[in-house]
Amino acid sequence: MSTATTPTTDPLSASVLVLNRLYVAVHVINVRRAFSLLFRDLAEVIHLEDGQYANYDFQSWREISELKAEFKEEHEDWVRAVNFEIQVPRVIRLLSYDRVPKQPLRFNRRNIFARDGNRCQYCGKRFPTSELSLDHVVPRSRGGDTSWENIVCSCVRCNVRKGGRTPQEAGMKLIRPPRRPKRNPALTVRLGNPKYASWQTFLNNAYWSVDLK
Repeated sequence: MSTATTPTTDPLSASVLVLNRLYVAVHVINVRRAFSLLFRDLAEVIHLEDGQYANYDFQSWREISELKAEFKEEHEDWVRAVNFEIQVPRVIRLLSYDRVPKQPLRFNRRNIFARDGNRCQYCGKRFPTSELSLDHVVPRSRGGDTSWENIVCSCVRCNVRKGGRTPQEAGMKLIRPPRRPKRNPALTVRLGNPKYASWQTFLNNAYWSVDLK
C-alpha cells in the first residue's frame, strides 16, 4: 500500500489497539501489522457507530470506507492502495486468541519521560527528551533508591542547582510526587489524543497492561 499523506501526518505512524477474542485489550500495534491481520482474516475491525460498536471483516470495512471517503472527519487516518482508499481502524479484535499476556510495566527512561510528560518536575517547563535528565529525589549518596517513587525528569539547570541535595535542602519543590503508574505511561499519552478516544472504553478499569512497540 502507498499512503495518502498530509503535510503533517503519516497515517502509517498511527497505532491500533488489539483486543483478544474476549474483547480484552492485549497489545498495541502499527497500522501495517493491523491491515495484515485483517487481510488474512485473523482479525476484525471494531468501530464505534452511534454509541455502539460494530464488527467488520476486511472486505466490509473496505466497502464502508469507500462510502465514507467523501466525508472524512478531522481525527481519521486514511491509507491509499492502488485502486481504493481505506480508513485506518483504531481497534481490531483477534478472532482466535483469548489469552491475556502478562506484560510487566517496564521501568525505563522512555516510560519515566512519558509519565512526567517531558516536564521538569522542579521548574515545570517542558523540554525535548534530549534536554532532560533523570534525577534521584533523595540522592543515592543519601540512601535514595532507583525506583518509580524516587526518579523524576529534570532539566539540566534544575539538576545542577539541586546537586547532591534533597529538594528541601536545595529550596526546591516537586510539582507532583513521583509514583508508579497504573498503566503504561506511553499508552496514557496516546489516550490524550482525540483520535484514540475509542480506546478508553476497552481500557477503563483494566487489570492488564499494554506494551507499546
